Amino acid sequence: MKRLICTALAAGFAAAALTVGGWQTMRTAAAQEAPAPACKAAYLMDERSGMAMFAKNETAHLPIASMCKIMTLLLAFEAEERGELSLNEEIAVSERAAGMGGSQVYLDAGLSYKAEELLKSIAICSANDACVAIAERVAGSEGAFCEQMNVRAKELGAEHTLFANCTGLPKEPQYSCAKDVAIMLRALIGQEKYHEYCRIRLEDFQHPDGRTTQMTNTNKLIRSYDGCDGGKTGFTNEAGFCLAATAKKGEMRVISVAIGAESSDARFTAVRSLFDYAFDGFESCTLLQAGIPLEAPLAVRGSKAKEIAVLPEETLAYVRRRGTAENYTVGYTFEEAVAPILRGQSVGEAVLYRDGVETARTRLLAAEDAARFTWRDAYAEGAKAWN
Repeated sequence: MKRLICTALAAGFAAAALTVGGWQTMRTAAAQEAPAPACKAAYLMDERSGMAMFAKNETAHLPIASMCKIMTLLLAFEAEERGELSLNEEIAVSERAAGMGGSQVYLDAGLSYKAEELLKSIAICSANDACVAIAERVAGSEGAFCEQMNVRAKELGAEHTLFANCTGLPKEPQYSCAKDVAIMLRALIGQEKYHEYCRIRLEDFQHPDGRTTQMTNTNKLIRSYDGCDGGKTGFTNEAGFCLAATAKKGEMRVISVAIGAESSDARFTAVRSLFDYAFDGFESCTLLQAGIPLEAPLAVRGSKAKEIAVLPEETLAYVRRRGTAENYTVGYTFEEAVAPILRGQSVGEAVLYRDGVETARTRLLAAEDAARFTWRDAYAEGAKAWN
């Protein structure tokens, strides 16, 4: 048996929430007009909710050059999280990895480099040789790693993406789209080490033989746009100039993607204009934060615990234009809570509605155990009562 609780949230709540941290922006109506990025495709996404704020040819299949390294980095960081890769381990560089062209840090075949330094070189200066060295270490070969990239892309919901290598160098068939790039970057920016690496502007890469290769960050917005703290550039003759970047102001974080600009400056201008459009004209609000317990506990039958804390598995949030009257509500559906219940067990769902229409949902999980009430518990309670 299930029971449903629906909680309405006032439309004005989001605007109030955005005053946290002191960030408030109100500009002229002209500044809030839709941008016109000079590129083949573009996409602007609210990071918390995953909602789009701007789209131009967002699902068109296009080459994305080195932006495919977003997935290369994501798989490497996820392998480290699972204990399958250590940032401190030494990785031997193969002849194939050392022989990669394009952007590189000039790794020497046969020498070994720390995984962390290789990942850092990918994040900072888009090193192709480091990408292949990481791919071979994680999956055994670049081909096997690409298979993992494609599987992970589908898991994330990137339905218009096909990888043929881990570097983004021209190879058929290989393509993605502006929307999918935003989806992949959204997953990557959850990695703390990624932010640590991609904020570095200039650093020397130390080789085991004493050589150094200077690494320069290819994302100029890191130093020229307030709040930009991550991103990945890309360029090939086929793809044109590309950029995916993220920026945060106050409580709002957005992701902006531009594919196929005609110049390097044009891609930065396109992404900057999308950032401005987001921060000037939209407001973002989180209604449920992943991992943060709900205010009201869940009553449990047949347990000494009586009630347990419940937390959402995923964040429920939304973004909307400033001044609009859209009404968002959250509905809670709970399973009948009967002990025993284990921590992490699903006990219901939370559903986000926009003017009565479902837009997202997440599972609700038990934040603690609720053991079954035993005869020993009954005896102990009885003894307390007598005393």
